[in-house]
Amino acid sequence: MRVERRRAARVLLLDGEDRVLLLRGTDPAVPGVTWWITPGGGLEPGEGTREAARRELAEETGLRDVELGPVVAYDTVTFSFLGQRYEQEQSFHLARTRETGLDLSGGVAEEHARLLTAKWWTVVQLRATGETVYPIGLAGFLERLLADGPPVRPVRLSGRV
Repeated sequence: MRVERRRAARVLLLDGEDRVLLLRGTDPAVPGVTWWITPGGGLEPGEGTREAARRELAEETGLRDVELGPVVAYDTVTFSFLGQRYEQEQSFHLARTRETGLDLSGGVAEEHARLLTAKWWTVVQLRATGETVYPIGLAGFLERLLADGPPVRPVRLSGRV
């Protein structure tokens, strides 16, 4: 199977209570399997990570009034979706919002097939859940981020899907 390589922008979106927004997703090709992910997606031609992060966040959540901060982490993951294999280089922007009401009705048809719901998570909830959360190690990274602030240089996350 051919592997499609792409770049993506993801968002670690925090609210006023330091909760992070995650979206519950599924792959229609693998019924019954779900996971939680940060908002974000692939870069369009000519688009930078900041533009992609804002666009994806608006498409997936309806949120536009967001303070988009620096890239705080990056990683390369491999995964399958709808039978297609991907290798994705992704950058994680830190962002803040005061608005926690979401509109999940926007976006593209493919995202509707996989994004089921959204939830604001505390670090304690992330540590306690038995559900699959990506990126791997998000709870520990988020805890350090909240305690120490953004790193001087983006941190490489360790997990591969």
